[in-house]
Amino acid sequence: MAVPVFPPEFSPEFLRRLYPDLAGFNDEQMREHYQRHGRAEGRTSSPGALREDLLGLIDPTCEILEIGPSWSPAFKGPNVRYLDILTTEGLKARAREHGVDEALCPSIHYSQGLTAVDRQFEMVFSSHNLEHQPDLIRHLQEVAEILRPGGVYVMLVPDKRFCFDHFLPESTIAEVLEAFLERRTRHAPRHVLEHLALTAHNETGGHWAELHGESPFNDPAGRLQLALDMMERENDRYIDVHAWKFTPDVFRRIFAVLEAMNLMSLETWRVYDTPKNRNEFGVVLRKA
Repeated sequence: MAVPVFPPEFSPEFLRRLYPDLAGFNDEQMREHYQRHGRAEGRTSSPGALREDLLGLIDPTCEILEIGPSWSPAFKGPNVRYLDILTTEGLKARAREHGVDEALCPSIHYSQGLTAVDRQFEMVFSSHNLEHQPDLIRHLQEVAEILRPGGVYVMLVPDKRFCFDHFLPESTIAEVLEAFLERRTRHAPRHVLEHLALTAHNETGGHWAELHGESPFNDPAGRLQLALDMMERENDRYIDVHAWKFTPDVFRRIFAVLEAMNLMSLETWRVYDTPKNRNEFGVVLRKA
């Protein structure tokens, strides 16, 4: 395959073109400014940092498996296949429940998980899917199995600072390893409780403006009791939540350890920083 040329995570020249107030900075000054101020300000540091620009780098004619397309897939065409937890009919039914035209739903090729995929692809793509995986390491291992050598796993991952996960703690490598050791297939009770009782609002602009709303930790008892009651009512039913809470830096640290421990045969190629007023960052993993 012709792997797209994904731009570097940091480009001084790109920053100079985009922000006139930085035009007089040399490369070293630009890097120092970005580390001290620009990253926190959400300055776009790479032509691959925005969702639309990252997706625009990908040739839609290559062989792609898109995970969790819902009724708005990022890619279409004869070489694209779709994997979802729902079948085609299940996805259409869900669309009708949400008042969406079921004709927008793609045909789902795989609904029994990644282990049911019977071929390899040049690229796997997912948007706001990785954080839902109960066992992050096993998911990455399964993706690697269906990627051709040199293939890429392109992801858009929510930044916990700018979504409803704002008040929740960042994930740790110990949590990731624990889920792997347990061969977890459903979310840990603590993750479900966090989601049901301790999340914030989901207005991205508000979080960037530091308007996070009242912290659920100010008076958590009532919300936690409601969450416990709901979990008891649901009995053993699977409840889908965010298992993993990332920022770009947290993602880099965790994945560096996974690579060092040889727990996945994917290398972290790009992790772009989150641009201002966005709630996601782009990631590119590559199969060696």
